[in-house]
Amino acid sequence: MPLTHYPVWRGLAILCILASLLGAGEACAVDYVSVAEKVAVLYDAPSVKAKKLFVVNRYMPFEQVVTLNNWVKVRDSKGALSWVEKRALSNKRYVFALTPLLEVRAEPDLAAALLFQVRQQVALERLESTGTGWVKVRHLDKDVGYVQRSGVWGD
Repeated sequence: MPLTHYPVWRGLAILCILASLLGAGEACAVDYVSVAEKVAVLYDAPSVKAKKLFVVNRYMPFEQVVTLNNWVKVRDSKGALSWVEKRALSNKRYVFALTPLLEVRAEPDLAAALLFQVRQQVALERLESTGTGWVKVRHLDKDVGYVQRSGVWGD
């Protein structure tokens, strides 16, 4: 009998969907990875003989979809799927700005002092999620602040 016939599995699936809709992302956590090497090649299949799709820079965040031996299938901010060699990735979390100019605040509040701004697709190290729609980040020059979760990819 398939697992979908068991009421427990149906209940868990419904709970996970509801948690996602209500913003409780921790209940059904998504695994993110980032590019650890200077550059990484994205392929259309898990092989260096496959078609090369893109070359991406260090710190680029991806959603980890599945791991197959030395390969990881990843999803980018636009939802596109590709394969990357596992050795090119790190579990260290980075986010990058989705908006043309992302504001980094001193506290997780729109009224807090503006520390600095970063341009679209600039990488920031993800330090923690506040659970209130804000993410604590560190710029590569070591400045620390908070950004709105809706303005970044990779959290």
